[in-house]
Amino acid sequence: MESLVIAEAVAKRYGSYTALSDVNFEIGPGITGLLGANGTGKTTLLGMMLGLHQITGGSLSVLGVDPYNEGHQIRARMGYAPEHHTLPGDVQASDFVKHVAELHGLPPREAKTRASDALWLVGLGEERFRPMGTMSTGQRQRVKLAQAIAHDPRLILLDEPTDGLDPEQRDEMLNLIRTVSSSFGISVILSSHLLDEVERVCDAAVIIGEGRTLAAGSLEGLRGSGSDVVLELETAEETSVVAAALTHSSISHSVNDRTIVVRGDDEQVFDVARDVCASAGVSLRRLSRRRLSLEDVYLERAS
Repeated sequence: MESLVIAEAVAKRYGSYTALSDVNFEIGPGITGLLGANGTGKTTLLGMMLGLHQITGGSLSVLGVDPYNEGHQIRARMGYAPEHHTLPGDVQASDFVKHVAELHGLPPREAKTRASDALWLVGLGEERFRPMGTMSTGQRQRVKLAQAIAHDPRLILLDEPTDGLDPEQRDEMLNLIRTVSSSFGISVILSSHLLDEVERVCDAAVIIGEGRTLAAGSLEGLRGSGSDVVLELETAEETSVVAAALTHSSISHSVNDRTIVVRGDDEQVFDVARDVCASAGVSLRRLSRRRLSLEDVYLERAS
């Protein structure tokens, strides 16, 4: 698979402050979530992808070029929707989107047509001549998406695109992002601190924490094959017996009350867990496979 963004040991320092220290990942086509708590350097990383900040260490390639030294080459092929909502309040949405399309290199007449098309696509066709200061937060988020895609980029960077939205608006925005990617072939890097948001709409994820990459890859790869096994015992005493047997056999596991999660990387884990319980002569309430969630992966890597 072609890599759109490649980061190798990327670091960014501001004087004595280190924002990023060791970021490594490859991002391919589709929708990739850039996931991390607020303040972990996600916006800084997006800025470096756009060529707005020079990296302090390592190497960063976006669409095959160095974004800082060759930024003019990639900005015509990229779109960006920032997190902040400070759009010019007295400017009509259509004029704003047209202006941004011209900045990306489109002629005025084509920029005007593309701006109208983009605003219709995001559901603001009938509102396109409204001043943005009269729009709701949800409408302004849609304007930001429209200006990011109006020039038909290959890749767009969206920084917290659901910020300030209610649950219904959030669902609509995520559906719009999925439509933009699947129907128009535009790859997306979606920066968010919301695990379920990334899990719902993304094909892959890069998890950032403590200035470094905690995990990166497809969601299926990050969650694994689902070979972990959940054991639920009848009593705390039986739980202790099984846990001791697993420890004795050097089998990785965790215990929470009367539930044991047996960790493994192959299909034999289920049989091993069953046999340990049988040998211990305990009463099982539940024996099932567990599919890891992105939250499980995040908490495990961040701990």
